[in-house]
Amino acid sequence: MSFSPPPYPYERLDVLKKLADTHDGGPIDCSIGTPVDAPPAAVLEELAKGTGARGYPTSQGSPEYRASVAAWMNRRFGLSLSSNDLAACIGTKEFVGNVAGYLHLRSPERDTVLYPSISYPTYAMGATLSGLRSVPVAITNGKLDLDAIDPNDAERALVLWANSPSNPTGLLDDLERAASWGRQRGVPVVSDECYAEFTWAGRPRSILEHGLDGVLALHSISKRSNLAGLRAGFYAGDETLVSYLRSVRQHAGFMVAAPVQAAVAVAYNDDEHVNAQRERYRSRLTMMSEALRSVGVDAPMPEGAFYLWCSKSGMDGWELAALLAEKCALVVSPGELYGDDGANFVRIAMVQPDERLELAAERLRAS
Repeated sequence: MSFSPPPYPYERLDVLKKLADTHDGGPIDCSIGTPVDAPPAAVLEELAKGTGARGYPTSQGSPEYRASVAAWMNRRFGLSLSSNDLAACIGTKEFVGNVAGYLHLRSPERDTVLYPSISYPTYAMGATLSGLRSVPVAITNGKLDLDAIDPNDAERALVLWANSPSNPTGLLDDLERAASWGRQRGVPVVSDECYAEFTWAGRPRSILEHGLDGVLALHSISKRSNLAGLRAGFYAGDETLVSYLRSVRQHAGFMVAAPVQAAVAVAYNDDEHVNAQRERYRSRLTMMSEALRSVGVDAPMPEGAFYLWCSKSGMDGWELAALLAEKCALVVSPGELYGDDGANFVRIAMVQPDERLELAAERLRAS
């Protein structure tokens, strides 16, 4: 049977946008985690120079690119990475969608992708696009329930995905335990850490703090620096895995544009703009959490990321999403988009300007 792609998840939200469009000013779209705030001016200035535009960029990333991200990882997480411990990727979504297929070429006897049962849809879709099995891992108390993984699935596993802070739940996982589970079974663990800069419960964490063997950390400039349109990220960790993937991806022609690499190096060398953005998100989360509680919506502050994972007694996620669109023009993502276990929730991204979010909050408090 041939493959027919399912509808793209966010294309299913048109009915919610129509409900929200009845309000003055139209929908306040918080469904997709697209940054709305200004990126650093110095990054845009560097991008405008067009450094390296005439020639082909290196697939692994320029020395400047890799040095800047290694230095950031080391100062942010207390690591001792070198530039050889990492390589560039074109944003992180393409890496998520492709890595299982490349690992299958390396280990053809394994055919299974393990991923959180409530999670970013591309973990499972990456398995599908590679002709592989995807098996959800239950979430218990906000963490991967590794004890619940069927031993047969563990034996067939190509990769275990972790995501901390989680999209969509905002919860923090036990990355040390995930790394240990993978090492004991020879299963690579890839930790998607693209929201680490926005960790509210303590300091940012990386799986690499618990050793590099058998693990990769995945990071993106998109959320950290409001530069999702540049499509630039990197993977770091186990020397053998990095070397293998770097080689395969070079053959496949994956290259971050050279002017983008130069600009991203500037972004990773600066932390002040991230500190300012962190406070914007913290303020928005607090305000919207309080406003939602005024209409009986359970919207706890997350442990990390810039999403509220919300529920309301007696409603599923689509019903709650419709209610919010009608009451205050918010367009949010029903939790079912992130797995069946999320069906009774919605995800609200704090990615509208302050005045738009304040308008939604005022409408909620007045309803």
